Parts: sequence; C-alpha cells; structure tokens
Amino acid sequence: MTDQEKTVVEQKVKNAIGQIRPYIQQDGGDVEYVDMTAEGVVMVRLKGHCSTCPHAMATLKQGIEQAIKRVIPEVKSVEKV
Repeated sequence: MTDQEKTVVEQKVKNAIGQIRPYIQQDGGDVEYVDMTAEGVVMVRLKGHCSTCPHAMATLKQGIEQAIKRVIPEVKSVEKV
C-alpha cells in the first residue's frame, strides 16, 4: 500500500470510527484511532469503561472491527494497543 493509499484508507477508518463512537460513548466507553500498518491492521485505543470492561474484546472484534471491515475492505483486522 502506498503512502497515498494509506492516507485515503486512514481517513475512511477515522470516519467509520466517528460513526461508531456515539454508540460506544453511550455505555461510558470510547475508541480512538492510533495507527494503521501497511498490511491493513488498524490499531485503536479503548478508553473509558471499555478499557477495563470484560466484554471489551467482543466489542472490539464483533462491533468495531466488523463495522469497519464492512465498509473498508482494505482493513484486515482491528487490534487494541
């Protein structure tokens, strides 16, 4: 992935996270974009209640990751940092 392609995909990811955030914030949590690798792995930081919630991995994989991958096929996975 070129730097220009990465920039375009990163903006799409940030937009997707922006659409997801209000739902996560309703439960006292939050998610923040950190980085994306050349291989399409998006790194996010879970904040608020999500940082200590026992269901955080389910939220990450079944919620955040699936929502992002549904609209941005270049994303291979979403991981927390």
